Amino acid sequence: MTHHDFNTGWSYRRKVTPFQELGGTAGSSWTPVTLPHDALITAERRADVPNGHTNGYFPGGAFEYRKTFAVSEEDRGKLLYLEFDGVYRDAVVTVNGALAGRHAFGYSRFLVRIDPHLRFGADNEVRVACRTHLDSRWYAGCGIHRDVRLIVKNPAHLAVDGVRVTTPDVDDEVAITEIAARVENAGPDTRTLRLTAVVTDEEGVEVARGRAPVTLLPADAETVRLRLLIDQPRLWSAETPTRYFARVELGDDDQVVDEVSVPFGIRTVRVDARRGLRVNGTEVKLRGACLHGDNGPLGAAAIGRAEERRIELLKAAGFNAIRSSHHPASSALLDACDRLGMYVMDEAFDMWTQGKSDFDHSADFPEWWERDLESMVAKDFNHPSVIFYSIGNEIPETGSPDGGRWSRRLAEKLRSLDGTRLVTNGINGFVSVLDLVLDGMAKRRAAAQAADTSGDEQSAGGVNGMMNAFGEMMGQIIASPMVTERTEESFAALDVAGMNYGESRYALDQDLFPDRVIVGTETWPAVIDRNWALVQRHPHVIGDFTWTGFDYLGETGIGLVKYAGQPDEGAGFSSPYPGLTAYCGDLDIVGHRRPVSYYREIVFGLRTEPYIAVRRPERHGVPVAVSTPWAWTDSVSSWSWPGFEGAPVHVEVYADADEVELLLDGEPIGRSPVGAERAFRADFEVLHRPGELTAVAYRAGDETGRTSLTSATGALRLTLTADRDELRADTRDLAFVSLALTDDSGVVRNTADREVRVTVSGSGLLQALGSGAPVTEETFHGGTRRTFDGRALAVVRPTSVGTITVTAEAEGCEPVSLTLAVVPAQPSSAPLPAGPANDTALEMTA
Repeated sequence: MTHHDFNTGWSYRRKVTPFQELGGTAGSSWTPVTLPHDALITAERRADVPNGHTNGYFPGGAFEYRKTFAVSEEDRGKLLYLEFDGVYRDAVVTVNGALAGRHAFGYSRFLVRIDPHLRFGADNEVRVACRTHLDSRWYAGCGIHRDVRLIVKNPAHLAVDGVRVTTPDVDDEVAITEIAARVENAGPDTRTLRLTAVVTDEEGVEVARGRAPVTLLPADAETVRLRLLIDQPRLWSAETPTRYFARVELGDDDQVVDEVSVPFGIRTVRVDARRGLRVNGTEVKLRGACLHGDNGPLGAAAIGRAEERRIELLKAAGFNAIRSSHHPASSALLDACDRLGMYVMDEAFDMWTQGKSDFDHSADFPEWWERDLESMVAKDFNHPSVIFYSIGNEIPETGSPDGGRWSRRLAEKLRSLDGTRLVTNGINGFVSVLDLVLDGMAKRRAAAQAADTSGDEQSAGGVNGMMNAFGEMMGQIIASPMVTERTEESFAALDVAGMNYGESRYALDQDLFPDRVIVGTETWPAVIDRNWALVQRHPHVIGDFTWTGFDYLGETGIGLVKYAGQPDEGAGFSSPYPGLTAYCGDLDIVGHRRPVSYYREIVFGLRTEPYIAVRRPERHGVPVAVSTPWAWTDSVSSWSWPGFEGAPVHVEVYADADEVELLLDGEPIGRSPVGAERAFRADFEVLHRPGELTAVAYRAGDETGRTSLTSATGALRLTLTADRDELRADTRDLAFVSLALTDDSGVVRNTADREVRVTVSGSGLLQALGSGAPVTEETFHGGTRRTFDGRALAVVRPTSVGTITVTAEAEGCEPVSLTLAVVPAQPSSAPLPAGPANDTALEMTA
């Protein structure tokens, strides 16, 4: 089998049909692109987009992609497929004008056979049409947003996704590794072939080998199983992500007719309500992050290096698990989790039969759900990082008998496809009884609005007060007997009960359902201290997945702190236009860690040094109008506040300590117990004076750590820092170049924001330019961008072997440049090494 990267040579445009052109609608020009690509991220955002707060005010639309490619006459008689890792959505694939395939869901991988429509020895054209329109509750983008591969097969071949590796018996001495290979014969003759499998470790050393013959009649398919023994196996976990590689060849005498290389990991996963989650026999508590599908400035494009970078940054911030919210993860993301060590909960759907937006997947769900699950399992099966499948997120049906029935159907379908993973579902008890609570909420909202109109200050703050109390209200409903009864059947279908914002049930369910294992599939970031204490206290609660790890496009402003007197004061959860991001991530949209991330790291017990965050002094004393449970304080880790000398500021210090002392230029200015207002935090009111602000943490009178912030001084500088200086000439690679406004010592000047201009020359191009700003009218596809809190990010994509020069300019700063090298892409793997057959394994197979 031959796999070809099929990401190059494409162009796209807004879709216009011939009938539309006949009627006078002018077609847009074709724009060259390299996949993965998001066609929507460059669209003009508008305030009048219906329900625009859900997707960042990006308009919907239909797009089409095309590519011309030559097919050799030598390929006549072979099977050719296009493998799409994801097209958002309602994809229609045509080859030379003929319909070759279609796929409804925007996130599942699908295969299209194209050889019946090809002209061999000539050029061919493939087109892919797709569309988006009020079909998601967040920004989903549009287009061929994941990798595409051309797969060429001989008539006798290994099926696509036909090699599966399991390790059914593992101990310290040996791991039994079962390789199941699906072999197909599309030719007219009976064939007897030989299957050979070689397992190597990460250093390329052979650790096991087996072989077996297989006879296939015409149009026949068989599964060949080899059971191989691996001595002293090195086990995969998030802490030790050791992988093995199974190279499978299908041979006809001395000729190799097909081959596949499959990375895999050896590990065991067990769970129960008494001992919790155990990976390789060791208890694991999941420090989880929910992760939406977009890559910030890149939009929905799942470019390999962008997916890898997200996992790198989340792992560095203390997470050991992600939940793919709320759709199946890309293959590139799972590859990164395998290599870097990150547990994965891969989620199938955000809706079943009941829609959540006007044109979502619910209309297609009854017809496509089985194929969607089959696709997810085929993609995930050999990834050791995947330990959970989630069948859904906040599905309203889960509070009804019909939802219980659907829960079992989906869960049992997954178990029939893959019995090695745990099945869960992100059930929000509040949503499960939404039919009963909406009427009550409407009455409360009307009363709150009336109170706002009348100026009644005793009404708990009117509408905004109701927004602020939303988390507490939801918790009370989720813990109610009504939710207990209505969700029991849906929870019973699962291996692990996933609960969204359901921490009020953790202790309750230990008594009501003593065998129930719980995972917090989605939780409020503002109460991680309380939630993590519950996770540590209860063995039946195996982890917490915060909403969210990374900021994301859409659901605008749900994590913003809104102040009295601001234009969006009465907007409730969401920000009006030009709101862009949710602003509830531990990391912002360009990957910069926010203060809540360091607080969480301390709560997890992974950081000993205290951390200083300062609330913006221009808002000191201004009443907070709305602060949702998804919001953190509006603080920045900075002591550079020019123009506020002598002004009061609020300083937060996060620490795992008894008390914290605050020093300014070495002089004590305050001492406060930790946990006076909330766990792991001390708060101070001080007058700002430039200098060095130091926080010293104490436990039992002894210093346990200290940290400092220094005010910026001297000249303003613009700095460039690349995540690495060498790239591959590969469609999956990128460089992330951080821009910062600093002083001579590298201290960021967070109040000196200005427009920066970035140019890229040589063997690359500027793919995107952005900042962490949650509210802005700026685009990601231009060469200029205003910094946010003194920072911005340029994303550079290589186009050929050579060098890339990145240059940046800003008013009042000297221009700066850096150079990146682009080296050839890595070659394909070598042929199988020679060696004796594993006769023992063959006997076991027989």
